[in-house]
Amino acid sequence: MDILLQGLLLGGLYCLFALGQSLMFGVMRLTNTAQGDFIVLAAFGAIALASLVAMHPALIALAMLPIAFGAGYLLQRGVLNATLGRDPMPSLVVTFGLAIVIQNALLELFSADPRSLDSGGLSTQSLAIADTAVGVLPLVIFLTALGATAALQWLFQRTTLGLSFRAVSDDREIAELMGLDARKVYALATGIAFVLIALAGVLQALRTTVSPSDGPLLLLFAFEAVIIGGMGSFWGTFAGAMLLGLTQQIGFRLDPGWGIWFGHLVFLLVLVVRPQGLFPKTRG
Repeated sequence: MDILLQGLLLGGLYCLFALGQSLMFGVMRLTNTAQGDFIVLAAFGAIALASLVAMHPALIALAMLPIAFGAGYLLQRGVLNATLGRDPMPSLVVTFGLAIVIQNALLELFSADPRSLDSGGLSTQSLAIADTAVGVLPLVIFLTALGATAALQWLFQRTTLGLSFRAVSDDREIAELMGLDARKVYALATGIAFVLIALAGVLQALRTTVSPSDGPLLLLFAFEAVIIGGMGSFWGTFAGAMLLGLTQQIGFRLDPGWGIWFGHLVFLLVLVVRPQGLFPKTRG
């Protein structure tokens, strides 16, 4: 039971790492190789904000959301829209370049020393669930991931904006003939993805220390969760993150050095047996 609970709680964090990636791929077919570095950038942004203004972590997270949305919107309109097309290489190269810029900028501003965000005692609180102690902060992270996944699914299935996302994803040319501005729709999708990235960054900084070099590892976890679940599928991403977290916890329980390796093995197994993922995106 302890392995199951801890695995699911860890999977909640991986889900937040991956949802923005899943959204951007689902709408634009864009694989953001700077995903992990943007999460680290958001974490350091929250840490810098906390050093300037004494606020509760929840207020810091709320303050970060509109900033993240605006940054994502402008990045897509000003940079990433120009890389979209049938060839995925330009977007991969540009986002890889952004990752390098972010890492070096953070090193210059904050040095290589790991830092964290003061949780106000939240990280030390726990609850008893099924005779197992469960941390309050990991539980908050899991519930946030669950709520964000449900909100994204509702947005896509029940709103006009979601219909626009699905239309440009299915056929951009026809969507534009029907009056949609695909560039604006893409920018809105990226803005929402960056809101999720900001949430992940703040919660990661609350949960543990972060350093400028953490981005590639976070990207790997996000990418594995998305691939396991199915590219562009939100509930698939959630399920993939849960499976990844659970297998890592099993590995950690067997030997502290095996956890990450077990997750990689599951990822490779899914690629071999079901390369489209466990729950691939369905049209319509």
